[in-house]
Amino acid sequence: EVQLVESGGGSVQPGGSLTLSCAASGFAFNNYAMVWVRQAPGKGLEWISTILRSGTTAYADSVKGRVTISKDTAKNTLSLQMNSLKPEDTAVYYCAKGIGNYWSSAMDFWGKGILVTVSS
Repeated sequence: EVQLVESGGGSVQPGGSLTLSCAASGFAFNNYAMVWVRQAPGKGLEWISTILRSGTTAYADSVKGRVTISKDTAKNTLSLQMNSLKPEDTAVYYCAKGIGNYWSSAMDFWGKGILVTVSS
């Protein structure tokens, strides 16, 4: 059974940092693209970042330069380091598994999400 469990969310002040983690199990973690997606209150889903099997990464313009996606294949863990957080980064963040190992991969499994609140 595929499981994705996010952790590390919480409240932080503007300009602060937070690292999200996603513990993956039930599949060959390093064979697939892994993705972070977020949903701000009252808004739709927004793609944040993808990491491929090779470790190549891509970021949305809204977060580029402020976030870093990474993975630990020994621990089957996906991470998202977020710096210089802004109030508009407030959202539920989801970890998702791609159906393949390519940039446009659709996602077939999602975590339950974790809330990040950026507020003074």
